[in-house]
Order: sequence, then structure tokens, then C-alpha cells
Amino acid sequence: MTTPRIGFIGLGLMGSAMVQRLLDKGHGVTVLGHRDRTGIEAATARGAAEADSARGLAAESDVVMLCMGTSEQVEARMTGPDGVIAGLREGAIVIDFGTSLPGSTKALGGQVRDAGGTYLDAPLGRTPSHGREGKLNIMCAGERGAFDRVKPLLDDLGENVFHLGALGNGHTIKLINNFFAMTTANAMAEAFAMADRAGIARQDLFDVMGAGPLRSGMMEFIKAYAVDGDDTALAFSVRNAAKDVGYYREMAGELSADSIMSACADRALNAAIEDGRGDEMVPRMVDFFADRFKG
Repeated sequence: MTTPRIGFIGLGLMGSAMVQRLLDKGHGVTVLGHRDRTGIEAATARGAAEADSARGLAAESDVVMLCMGTSEQVEARMTGPDGVIAGLREGAIVIDFGTSLPGSTKALGGQVRDAGGTYLDAPLGRTPSHGREGKLNIMCAGERGAFDRVKPLLDDLGENVFHLGALGNGHTIKLINNFFAMTTANAMAEAFAMADRAGIARQDLFDVMGAGPLRSGMMEFIKAYAVDGDDTALAFSVRNAAKDVGYYREMAGELSADSIMSACADRALNAAIEDGRGDEMVPRMVDFFADRFKG
């Protein structure tokens, strides 16, 4: 696959950054509209073509990439008379870069296979700025031959590209990763709020906790806001965090595994959304806990 034609659906912050990176590397890209046209216009200004439907985009593409927020959004673009599957070229490869439910991923994989293509799940780690620089962590899973064919494209987008086995494994690992991350973030946010309640300086708490084995990148992301007032170190919204933890719990249910630890993060994040904080960044969960502790 030396000069594949690429179709890209989902030009939000991350998707737009990835498209710009693909254009930097000289790839021909066709894009499909987003409710915010900022990313579309930035791409077409640099020579990308714009499709009028997912079906039309697929008909012109050797590789279709999706970077969307939910499984429902992916399914909506993939299925139906105007979906990707309806226009899929024989031998095409479809890559879902979003964070989706493994069950949905496996079901779509079967439909893509029946249409003559191959489906890969490849959720992402790191931020849109990493996407713009080609330094993402990419957790790809699915048929090894298809992975090998698109590996050069993934290398253009990612610094660390993993092949993780069978279709769905990438999304499974991403959900486990995000469950752990958001549970840790919420625990650290509550710890700072509890220090406030007890009259302990946040910096003192961090100095003690950070001197031992608890220290981690996630701990420092929350400290960046709690102590330094910067919520951009972890640019991930409460709403997206709640979605991912919810997906983790749904996946656990499908595996007949009663998740205890995720229940607390799920409760906290959804309570924050009900409190009108859904669009805030996760580090601001410190404020949510602090307000609750004030009574």
C-alpha cells in the first residue's frame, strides 16, 4: 500500500490534528463534515477533498479512518444506505481511532468483512498536540496482515504503535487504561479536597505523597490544577471521562465481571455532570469534591 487514498471521518480536535499530520506527510485525504467546520476548512485549504456522505468517501478510499466520540456515532457513520460499509471498496481497510465498546467493534468487524474489507480498532493515547506532531500512542488490533499494510500510515501518526492481537483488544485495553486513569484522577482530586477540609496545605500533601511510590503522571496532572491553577495539563472533559468509565462498566457487564472499583469514579463523574460540570476538564473535579465537603 504505497500511495493509499485515505478517507477521514471525524475532524474534532484530535481528528483535525491527525488530518493535518497526514497532509504534512504528503497523503491524499478526503474528509467528511463535522458539526464544527473548523477542521474541515483547515483541511480543504491545504488540498483535502470533501465528501458529501460516508458512502461516497468510502467509495474513493483505500483506507477509511474514523475518529469519533462514541460507539453510536461510529455505528451511524458505518451502517445504513449512506454509510461507509455501503460504499466500501474491495480490500479496503477501516480503522476506528475512537474509544468504542469492544462488542460494537466486533459486530462492525463482521459487517466490514462481509463487504470485502477489514476492520481494525486503534484507540489513541496522548493529546491533539501529539497528534499534530505524529507522536500518538496507537493501540491497534485486528487482522495482522491488514495491520502490516497500514503500519506505515500509523507510523506517520504515532510514536508508539502497538499490535495487540484480535479485533476488539485495542478498545478493551483502552477502556481498562481509562478506567484506571479516571479512578486515579478522582481519588487524587478528592485527596486535595479532603486536605482543604482538614486545613492541610495542598502543596504539603503533594510533597509527601509525591515523595513515595504514589507519584505518577496522573497525580501531577491533578496537582497542576489543584496547586498551580492550570487545568490544561489533562485536557479531557468530565463528560468524556464519564463516557469512558461507563463503557468500561458496560464491557465488564458483558464479561459477567462485577466491577467494584469503577463504581466510585462513575458516581463522581456523573454527579459532576448533574452539577453542570460536564464540559469542565477532569482536574477541576477537585472543585467538585471541595464544594461537596463544604456541605
